[in-house]
This record gives sequence, C-alpha cells and structure tokens, in this order.
Amino acid sequence: MAKALVTGASSGIGLELAKILAKNGYDLLLCARSEAKLKKIAQNLKNQHGVKVDVISMDLSVSGAAKALYQAVTDKFDQIDILINNAGFGLNGSFGDLALEKWQEMMHLNMVTLTELSYYFANDMRARNCNGRIMNISSVAAFQSCPWFAVYGATKSFVLSFSEALRYELAPHGISVTAICPGATATPFHQIANSENIALNFRFDKVEDVAQTAYDAMMARKGTIITGVMNKPLPLLVRLAPRALVASIAERLAKPDVMRNIKARHN
Repeated sequence: MAKALVTGASSGIGLELAKILAKNGYDLLLCARSEAKLKKIAQNLKNQHGVKVDVISMDLSVSGAAKALYQAVTDKFDQIDILINNAGFGLNGSFGDLALEKWQEMMHLNMVTLTELSYYFANDMRARNCNGRIMNISSVAAFQSCPWFAVYGATKSFVLSFSEALRYELAPHGISVTAICPGATATPFHQIANSENIALNFRFDKVEDVAQTAYDAMMARKGTIITGVMNKPLPLLVRLAPRALVASIAERLAKPDVMRNIKARHN
C-alpha cells in the first residue's frame, strides 16, 4: 500500500490533507509537536478508513530535526511515496520589534527543514524510481514583498522558487513537485501569526477546499497551484504593477490591527 508523510499534521491544511489521503487508502505517518493530538487523529483515521497511521512527535524548527525525522520514518516505513511539507508558521509584526530567535525559528522550519526533507526523501524516490510525489506548501505571499510579514513572505518565496526548480530536476526520475500557494485560509495560522485583524484577511477560504485543491493538483502532477478563486489573478497583477506600488499596497493590507482600528471607529 502507498505511504505518505505529512508534516504539520495536527491542524489546518496538514490535518485536512491527512484525512483526504486516508480516505483514498494511503497509509500515513503524521508529524507535529503535539503527540496527544496526533494520536487522537491517528486513531480516528484508522477507525474510519482502515489504514495504518503512525505518529512522530517532533519540533521541526530546530537544527537536525529533518535528519532525525527521516531516520524515524525509515524505521517505521520501508518507503514514502508522498512527502507533504506542510509544517510552517508566520508572524505578523515589525521586523525590529519581534525577537530575532522567532525569525530564526521560522526560517529554519519554513525553509531549512523543508529543503532537507525534500533532499532525503527525493533521493530515496530516485533510488527506487518510484514515481513519487512531493508537495510543498508555499503561499500567495510568495509573489511579492510583504511588509509586516517580511520574513514569512521571504521564506515562502524561497519555497516557491525552490519547488519550481526542483520540479524540473526531478521530472526525469518520475518524481513530481507541486507548490501550493493558499491565500487567507481558516486555520490556526492566523492566531499564531497574530494576523486575525489585518485588512488582508477580509475573507477566508475553507481549509477543506484548499486541501482538496492541493491534493487534486498533486495527484495530477501539476506544478504551481494558487488556491481560491479570488487569489488566482494575483501573480499576473503583481507582474504588471510596479514593485514599489505592490509593496505599498501590501504594507497597508498587512499592517497589524488595521481592521481592529477600523471596527473601533465604527462602534
């Protein structure tokens, strides 16, 4: 039976992707920090779909985590056919006011761990010539600079560029790489990022819809996919507009507490 590894699987897009994979008969290995949540999810998926589900509780934002996860995975499963690099987080705020350690943690999780896991599992897939699949979760923030999300946007630009390049390198080996670029999605991301009240989040896409779009794109071996009808024109608009104008608009939309201040003035 085919097997999939999903990081950041305890909530949000990662959890919904795990549900879809289990429904489609994949054995799963789920990774996140919360062991209790993962075990509950695993039991539910086993009961509902009769698939094998193992869990690994691990903080992937620290140095050496990707190698440790790879070793733990290979101890449990003989191979991984699908790698979903979903783990990541963002922070909305002033670059100089937030602790450097938080930016470093974000960069490591969003870029370094993703790159290292792609390296380990892509090489395994190449050795087996297994027609594997890799999904990397980027963001619509990848297409332009993002004041107030400066580091997060930059990490997602890395994910997008890396994924698009890797797609061509791995294609001759039968391995597809799909970059998923969601917009504002109804997940815990915004509570963690402290971005619930920015103007950019005037509407949220349903996480179930985003995950299904992502899964369908990966199974069809597509390249870069932007989820949500309202988000699809963004790359073209960004290309046509002056970069300074795009950054200026993004700055206003992502400035912390803009929506809270607007609501306060109307109450």
